[in-house]
Amino acid sequence: MRTIWMSAMMAVVVMSLADEGLAFPKPSLVPGPKDWTFHVVFDQPRQINLTLPGETQPKRFWYLILTLTQAPGAGEAPFYPACDLVTDSFKVIPAGKGISKVVFDQIKRLHQGQYPFLEWIEHCNTKVLPGRDNARDVAIIWQDFDPKAKSVFLFISGLSNETVVIPHPVNKDTQGNPEKVLLRKTLALEYGIGGDATLRSVAGMSFKDKSWVLR
Repeated sequence: MRTIWMSAMMAVVVMSLADEGLAFPKPSLVPGPKDWTFHVVFDQPRQINLTLPGETQPKRFWYLILTLTQAPGAGEAPFYPACDLVTDSFKVIPAGKGISKVVFDQIKRLHQGQYPFLEWIEHCNTKVLPGRDNARDVAIIWQDFDPKAKSVFLFISGLSNETVVIPHPVNKDTQGNPEKVLLRKTLALEYGIGGDATLRSVAGMSFKDKSWVLR
């Protein structure tokens, strides 16, 4: 229950900040000597409808493909991503939750020509080697979300080792001091979704903003 409550509160905070034109804490403008961030290229989010084995009705899924490159000479980097889709109706959908590998297999077939070595981010290797020749193409998949949502944020962490520790605004430790909260440098992508909710099957996402935030 605590996890569900925290996720709901994060959704409220995300959309409140967006509505008010405010922003999350920003990463350092000048990275530390040991900090790294992947170079990221992202495709347009898409939807796919599939009838899964053993089911009679199709289900809708959304996915995004990223190409990740580690800078030459930077050394190999660990890759432990976490990806959330957050709607303006205060819903948080973790990537990969309830997703069958059948969905990824179909996405890979659809994009075989452009991304012949496409990996599912849930099952991909946990390191990225330096250099363009070692670039990784990964697919992130979410279940369908509230058809009434008009905008979403995609939060993708694990693309950088930059972190910061801040005091929790409410929670205290056993000594009465604020608990420490670890924030990770996270890619935030904002998209709008137009059209009538009843026409979700033909809806697309329109890009609104890209930023790096601490979350």
